[in-house]
Order: sequence, then C-alpha cells, then structure tokens
Amino acid sequence: MKTTGTFFLKKDNLQLGIVLGLVLPLVIFLIIYGVRFNDASLPDFVKTFATQKSLITFFGVWCLVANIALFTYYVNTQKDKTAKGIFAMTLLYGIAILLAKVLI
Repeated sequence: MKTTGTFFLKKDNLQLGIVLGLVLPLVIFLIIYGVRFNDASLPDFVKTFATQKSLITFFGVWCLVANIALFTYYVNTQKDKTAKGIFAMTLLYGIAILLAKVLI
C-alpha cells in the first residue's frame, strides 16, 4: 500500500498554496465567530464587522497569523511552490485589511 505522497496537502504546487492561503483565513474567521461572537447571527455580525475597525484588526491579525504559520510549515518541509502561493495570498489579505481599515 502506497502511503507517501497520496495526501493532497503533501503535494508541492502553486495552486494548492493559493487555495490554502484563501481558505484558511475564512476557516479561522468562522471559528472565531463561532467561539466568541455566536450571540449575533452571521449576517448581523458581518454588518457590524464591516463598520468597526477594531474587529477588522482583530480578525485580520488572527487570519494572517494562521497563514504565516501555514507558510512556515510548508517552507520548513521544502514545499516551496505551495509556500509561494500561501505567501501571495497572505500579502493580498494584508493589503485588503489595510485598505479596509483606511476606507472604513
């Protein structure tokens, strides 16, 4: 039975990094919402989130930290193409967070 290289997270490609870099922050957002802010409905919370800079900062930091941790894992396991995709998405998230804070 072949066990090495069959799990998709062990692959090294740019598309995987982009997908992981996009999905992980969304998962972190939903986890934090579910644990800390579950008293409000998700649509109401999103409206509040979009108007409060402190919430943008709070969620942005945790989402970026999660991507940085994932990036570090893939760099340390020599999966450089995947790490490159995660890094690109981390930069885009960072820019989006800065723009959201400036424009709101």
